[in-house]
Amino acid sequence: MNAPQITRRPRAVLAIKGAQRARRRTRFVRAVARQLQEIAPGTVRVAVAPLVVESRPRTWVELVDADGRAVGTTREQHRAAFGLLSRAFPLADWTRPRAYDARTGVLAVDQLAAPAALGLDTVEGARA
Repeated sequence: MNAPQITRRPRAVLAIKGAQRARRRTRFVRAVARQLQEIAPGTVRVAVAPLVVESRPRTWVELVDADGRAVGTTREQHRAAFGLLSRAFPLADWTRPRAYDARTGVLAVDQLAAPAALGLDTVEGARA
């Protein structure tokens, strides 16, 4: 006897599921942005990079506003922002530089680069 099997979902169900995921994502992004505003008002971007200082691992955190200026000068603010992001993204590889944009909710690998004015990337093969 053949048992009926659902081989595809109706498009309406897929649309509803997609809308629910989008609402959850929007709530998550707003919640993280709101918490960053409580930590350091004006924060739009958080940059995190691992460092080694005197043979000890450290984490460098920079809070930036919409105009690209640094926000939050205390160690507690930087520690709180990194703690928030590490809890919000528990599977992220924090051994690589990361940048979080509070407007979009995107945590991306932050490619650190020297300023173009230094001319360091004009060396042949530097961009390869």
